[in-house]
Amino acid sequence: MPSSPQHHSAPAPKDVSGADAEDLELYREKFRRRLPESLDELHGPAQGIVELPLHMAWSGMTAYDLDKPRQRMGLYRTVQHEGLHDDLPRYLNQDLLLQMWPVLRALVGRTVRAVWEDAFPQLASRRRTAA
Repeated sequence: MPSSPQHHSAPAPKDVSGADAEDLELYREKFRRRLPESLDELHGPAQGIVELPLHMAWSGMTAYDLDKPRQRMGLYRTVQHEGLHDDLPRYLNQDLLLQMWPVLRALVGRTVRAVWEDAFPQLASRRRTAA
């Protein structure tokens, strides 16, 4: 059985009040709950056109061509920010995520990046790897 993701709390910024720090922790927890137990669960497509449902693609673009690097990055960023627990294995591919992470980590929000890297050391170890 795969090990559960680690749930370390990133330190709150020093200038954040108690209520704001609590809000930040709730925001982190929202993303933690969506994570798979292991990156091995990510069996999404590696090529072709992917159509996202409206609960993820509410801002406009719904179709992404995985053969186009910018669209592929956009899809992964959208799914990591807006996808629910069951969406991640369906739309993300472990090999693509690992390959793209050194660049993708700069495109996702700070909280999303911290939650994914805390849970999956193989992503954190790729942060300095050239894309």
